[in-house]
Amino acid sequence: MSSYIDAFEKATGQPAPPEAGKLDQLFNQIRQGKTLPPRGQQAVAMGLTAHTLNDAREDPALFAYYRWVMTHCFKSGQVNELTARLIGMAFTSANIFDTDLPQPLTLNPWQLTPMLDFPLKNKQAVVIENNGVFALLHQEHPDWPLILQSGNDFNEVYVQLIQRLEARGMRYVYLGDLDSAGIQMADQFARLLKQTSAEEVAALQQPTDVRLWLADLGKIDVRRTKQRKVVSPVYQAEMTTIALFGKFIEQEQLMGVYEVRVAEWLERKK
Repeated sequence: MSSYIDAFEKATGQPAPPEAGKLDQLFNQIRQGKTLPPRGQQAVAMGLTAHTLNDAREDPALFAYYRWVMTHCFKSGQVNELTARLIGMAFTSANIFDTDLPQPLTLNPWQLTPMLDFPLKNKQAVVIENNGVFALLHQEHPDWPLILQSGNDFNEVYVQLIQRLEARGMRYVYLGDLDSAGIQMADQFARLLKQTSAEEVAALQQPTDVRLWLADLGKIDVRRTKQRKVVSPVYQAEMTTIALFGKFIEQEQLMGVYEVRVAEWLERKK
C-alpha cells in the first residue's frame, strides 16, 4: 500500500478515495525536490481533470485527501511549484513590448495610455486562455510572444490593448479549453478584432482538430459540453461537435501538440 494512503487512513480513520494512488507519483516528485509544473498540468499528467487539485468541487474526496497529504507529509516551503497565479484583471504578456523589463509583464489600468503606442518586440502573438498553460509555455519557451487571455474577464485594459495592437499590425492565434465555456471565450476574443478573421484566430485549433482530439482524448461531462451561443461559424462548428460528443478537452492535455504547432505558426508568420 502507498505510504501516503496508509498515513491518511491511520490518522483520519477514513478510507482513501479510489483514485488516491494516482497521486503517489506527484508526492514522490515533491519528496525528491523536483520542480513541478503548474497545478493544472500536474493533475492532467496523472489522468485527472485540470481543476482537481485547485477546486474542491471537482472531486471533493480526492481534493480533501490531496490537501491532507500536502499539509501533514511535507514541510512548509518543500514544494517547488511553478505558479499560475498571474494577475488576471489587467493585461499579462511576454515578449510583446520592446522592453528590458523581466517577462512576463503585467500592465494595470494606470499604464494603459503610454503602452498603446509603446514599441513592439513582435507583431505576432499566441493568446492563451489558462494561467498555468501560459506560465509553462513561457518557462519552456521564454522567447515566445504570448498573451494571457485573463479567463472570463475581458476587462477594459485588455480589450483596448488587444484592439490597439491589432491596428498596429499584430496578428493573433488563440488556444483555449475545448469545452463549451472555452469555445465561447474564443468566439468572444475573435469578435474583438477588426482585421483578423475568426478562422485565422482558430488556426491552431480547427474544427477537424477538435473532432479528432475529442475522439482520442475527450472526457465525458454533461455540464461542460452544453450547447452555448457563439457567432463565428468556425466556433459554431466546434461548439456543435463538443455538444454532440458530450466530451471536453483541457488545454493541459494538449501541451505537446501546442509546442509543435506554435513553433510552426511563429516561423510561418515571420
